[in-house]
Amino acid sequence: MTSPAERKYRVATALQRRVGNPLVRRMPFQTLLETTGRVSGLPRTTPVGGRRAGDTFWLVSEFGERSQYVRNIKADPRVRVRIRGRWHTGTAHLMPDDDPVARLRSLPRLNSAAVRAIGAELLTVRVDLDG
Repeated sequence: MTSPAERKYRVATALQRRVGNPLVRRMPFQTLLETTGRVSGLPRTTPVGGRRAGDTFWLVSEFGERSQYVRNIKADPRVRVRIRGRWHTGTAHLMPDDDPVARLRSLPRLNSAAVRAIGAELLTVRVDLDG
């Protein structure tokens, strides 16, 4: 028997993988995070919500270290972020000591509400953008 949290994770990731992400990735101004696949070495693109503050981009992962993009960041922290249609390179840092609920209050409301509703293991991610 699986726990409610595990079922929530499985349903959410299946929907994101099959329906949400393929559609949302095509939207020209959707914010995207590109990591390098830890096994394949290929670029992996994930729609994310977050906010740029100077040379830093902040986001919160709804499934923490279970998220595939977080696992990719742990293997290789070099990433690209597409913000308002423009790609930026940077280095991602997992911030387990940051308060993700407080961080969500400073990020775009719609995405933050979805992350809170879906998420079970929130984790803040900071991307230090290159120049």
